Amino acid sequence: MPVITTPDGVNIFYKDWGSGQPIVFSHGWPLSADDWDAQMTFFLRHGYRVIAHDRRGHGRSDQPGTGNNMDQWVTDLAALTEHLDLRDAIHIGHSTGGGEVARYVARHQERVAKAVLVASLTPNMYRSEENPAGQPPEWFETIRAGVLGNRAEFYRFVPENPFYGYNLDGARPSEAIIANWWRQGMAGGALAHYATVDSWLEDYTEDLKKITVPVLVMHGEADQVVPFASSVPRAVDLLKQGSLKTYPGYPHGMLTTYADVLNPHLLSFIRS
Repeated sequence: MPVITTPDGVNIFYKDWGSGQPIVFSHGWPLSADDWDAQMTFFLRHGYRVIAHDRRGHGRSDQPGTGNNMDQWVTDLAALTEHLDLRDAIHIGHSTGGGEVARYVARHQERVAKAVLVASLTPNMYRSEENPAGQPPEWFETIRAGVLGNRAEFYRFVPENPFYGYNLDGARPSEAIIANWWRQGMAGGALAHYATVDSWLEDYTEDLKKITVPVLVMHGEADQVVPFASSVPRAVDLLKQGSLKTYPGYPHGMLTTYADVLNPHLLSFIRS
């Protein structure tokens, strides 16, 4: 099993397939590199080298009691890209992984060609006077309580309802997709999943301002996790070379439920 060991002794699992220009994927909460299977196989067939890792505390990586925060996750990602000597890379992040990508690119642009933020929490997703469309305090506490309570049951509720928009009128839930989300979530550690909520309360404005490479922002207008009005318009305004692609009716987990639509759009941006 391919792993790197960080300076503080944590083993980080990763997948590394193919050759060519590298595309690096950063997953969302509480998932793993497996959430990118539809994208990794697609881009592998189009001649790219594809890399995805399990964030510390998630999937097949170690579950340490320390370092479960955004700065450490970005440090781990930097260790991976240095270990693999990745340059001229495209970094794609979903949800929490969008924050990871934004901060990584802001700090390591010499290794990056382009970036994509998909349903990303950037610049921030909490409700305030400046961001009235953000999530209220009780929403974050509900997530924390769900992780500390019956996590197995809570990890059924999330994909059955807001994550994939299966609670919306006309939706057709896929039991296989719901079960795969649950499988990935339960493979990770409760401590890291609980601590992740702190990263949702951070502000990534300064990270976005520092990024000079082209960045594509993709967001579903029916996103119930990171509300569209909470982040998307402000993120594009903060980026020096930001472009926006929106999807009416698409949910937070649109990379899975609409991979056939989004993958060609990603490819077009990368090739442009």
